[in-house]
Amino acid sequence: MRLQPPHLICYFILSFLQPFLLLVLAGTNPSVTPINWDLYHSSDDLIDEIHALVHRHPDKLSIETIKSGNKGYNAEVNVVTYGRSGKESDDRSNFRILLTFGQHGRELITSELAFRILSILSEEQFLPNKNGAALNNTLDKLVIKLVPMENFNGRKLVEAGDLCDRRNGRGVDLNRNWGVDWGKKEKDYDPYEENPGTGPFSEPETQIMRKLAISFDPHIWINVHSGMEALFMPYDHKNVTPEGLPSQKMRSLLEQVNKLHCQNRCMIGSGGGSVGYLAHGTATDYIYDVVRTPMAFTFEIYGDNQTSSRDCFKMFNPVDLPSFKRLLNDWSAAFFTIFKLAPFQLDQNSTKAAEKWVSIDEYLDGYLLERKNRYGKNREVIDVGMQEIKTYFRLFLLSSVLLMFMFCSRIAKSKYSRNPIPVMQ
Repeated sequence: MRLQPPHLICYFILSFLQPFLLLVLAGTNPSVTPINWDLYHSSDDLIDEIHALVHRHPDKLSIETIKSGNKGYNAEVNVVTYGRSGKESDDRSNFRILLTFGQHGRELITSELAFRILSILSEEQFLPNKNGAALNNTLDKLVIKLVPMENFNGRKLVEAGDLCDRRNGRGVDLNRNWGVDWGKKEKDYDPYEENPGTGPFSEPETQIMRKLAISFDPHIWINVHSGMEALFMPYDHKNVTPEGLPSQKMRSLLEQVNKLHCQNRCMIGSGGGSVGYLAHGTATDYIYDVVRTPMAFTFEIYGDNQTSSRDCFKMFNPVDLPSFKRLLNDWSAAFFTIFKLAPFQLDQNSTKAAEKWVSIDEYLDGYLLERKNRYGKNREVIDVGMQEIKTYFRLFLLSSVLLMFMFCSRIAKSKYSRNPIPVMQ
């Protein structure tokens, strides 16, 4: 049947608009890459594999699950500790390294790297072209705490289909929930991506990580992400790096890693000055400024900048086997280079002797967590009990100050009564 004139008009209009309609439809329903379960573990399987690995190597590895919650939201964080020769993690003579992976749920590759590092530490896997004896000599001097999946609840959301979600289980970006410069919003602030929470450390995950950092008191902190290739040092919330010798040592270590393992393609510098935007309330800035860790870094280990921003799995994670294997080999080697070089870069006795000013709350959080570590008690944080202890400690300090003031006043009056000042005539 031939088209009549009115129908012809509609036909030409629709033909003209067709390319634009296709673009709109493509934008609202983009082609996205699904998670490749042939390469990646599910969150449950990965944690189970790590527990099994630790169980097979009790002479080198131990694991603890720290739980916390508030306002009906609960979270747990698994922490693996590595130490050779029966070293205790609270022995202050050790060189201490704290690594955290999987802070953003969509960055699955970071937790896979954590598992690879643990497999090498346990000697179930090996670094290619590395001398085993020299590696063992390096590791003898270290205690390493590793968090393989900081944001377990957020990872579950990604696995359920929200492949672009970076937040925790109640919609907060854990890397905007820390205490340094918390809550400040830039002009390009995205409430979906960067929700900082209702206040600093409002989230159980960041509460757990803060207490862990304070109690362990590491010489090196590395927060591992994906989205680009970069080796960042403080600061994230301003476009500068710290001044002085500590900053020079950090940059020197990053330059060596960049040369050996990134072939000089990784970006180096402050997160705020290099990535193109300022980030407020980040973990690394808090660890450096408040916990006073001498070397605090954020590593970005992968990014596909050629893909659509809506194709998040492909943007943040390698999707083919050769790329997946190459990344794990290259970056696990980079971390073992850091394990080797960092103790020589850092004069731990002089650097860690610097005074650390933390609040009473932070001190007590870290102190009590350390006691729980040492005596092997349940790691679940009981908020009410902690608050009572903090209150009693404040009252004790206040009463001590008042008693000292009264004592000094009485002494002063006693001296005055025995030796009155003569009155001038």
